[in-house]
Amino acid sequence: MSGQGTTGARLRSRRMDLGLRQADVAREAGISASYLNLIEHNRRRIGSQLTAVLAQVLQVDAAALLEDGNEAVLAPLRAAAAAFPQASADGATADALVARFPDWAQLIAAQATRIAQLEARTQALSDRLAHDTQIAGSLHEVISTATAIRSTASILAETPDLDNDWQARFHANIDTDSARLAESSQALLGFLDMEIEAGGDAQPTAVEVADAVMAGWGHYVAEAEAQSLPDLSDLEEPVRGILTGWVTQAGADAALLPLGPFMQAARALAYDPARLAARFGVPLEVVLRRLAHLPPDAGNDSPPPMGLAVCDAAGVVTFQKPVLDFRLPRAGAGCPLWPLYQALTQPGRAIARVVRMPGAARTAFECFAIAGPVGPVSFGGEPRVAATMLVRPAKGTQEAEPVGPGCRLCPVDRCDSRRHPSLLGEAEGRL
Repeated sequence: MSGQGTTGARLRSRRMDLGLRQADVAREAGISASYLNLIEHNRRRIGSQLTAVLAQVLQVDAAALLEDGNEAVLAPLRAAAAAFPQASADGATADALVARFPDWAQLIAAQATRIAQLEARTQALSDRLAHDTQIAGSLHEVISTATAIRSTASILAETPDLDNDWQARFHANIDTDSARLAESSQALLGFLDMEIEAGGDAQPTAVEVADAVMAGWGHYVAEAEAQSLPDLSDLEEPVRGILTGWVTQAGADAALLPLGPFMQAARALAYDPARLAARFGVPLEVVLRRLAHLPPDAGNDSPPPMGLAVCDAAGVVTFQKPVLDFRLPRAGAGCPLWPLYQALTQPGRAIARVVRMPGAARTAFECFAIAGPVGPVSFGGEPRVAATMLVRPAKGTQEAEPVGPGCRLCPVDRCDSRRHPSLLGEAEGRL
């Protein structure tokens, strides 16, 4: 197709001239905003039929979007002028620039296109840093290991008369932790390099976008207290559908456990899930979800930080509220030693354990989990099963059982539950 490489830039320039949002144009054209974004940055081909539809939406002749000649240079120049209004560059004078200084115009247009590509790649990397669980796990490993090294070094520096045996132990710890830091840093670089080599094409999934929206709400939706939905009109499907399901579930839990009486009982019972379930006569999983969706800021009476994970019978995490350094992988398999997955093998049994992931600076967590059927049950039909786990920082000195983030990011070398070799090498003992 003639002029295929710059059609996207012309689309973007025309849209910006009209002052239209990507989401509005995409909705009128019957495509997603993310797909239109890829087209505008020349990272997806566009057929003649879709070109005609977009031309109608943008009130322009389709031929103008596919025009050859100077238009290939003019479109990026106009887009650059629109993107930097503070430069006072009039897009209408771009024709004169192309006519008088064609070589310089081509150079400026090429630079504008390159900047747009770099911006798209930077946005893709930013999205991955915010949502990718593998990178999050690797970053946590780097931070926790660096903290352990700093702590050990401080002891050595502040205790000059330390016994030789203890000095040797601390030096050995620094040597081991520094090796682990180097390995985890290499793994992190590997993840980022894979994204760069992919050209920045990775886009967040609908679930990742829904996760980000819930995080922006603080995982508390006030409308759910009245069994209603917040305004989701600016979100696209299937993100809107995912959030509708989550908020509807939160509303159903709020109907069973009204906020005022539940908060009062939760404080009186030290947020004990089993005692709260008995007090209100509701299933334990309802209490686990309700505790994770309480208002985050209630002054001196604020609940402790609590996370939540829900998975289906295949172990796929369908909902997650991270807390501190707790986060289970969505894209890959998590560690089977987490109570969430162990509950799947024992439906109906409530499991309470204290766990800790590898690393000296890791938080110990109290975990409360249970699995059971979801939705209606019928004779002859296969029941849907889901597991729910509430997570909160542990109190006291109870010994924590070791768990991992997932085999790919777990440094423990001798684990009976390991299914894949670790990307971080083998740096710790046995689970």
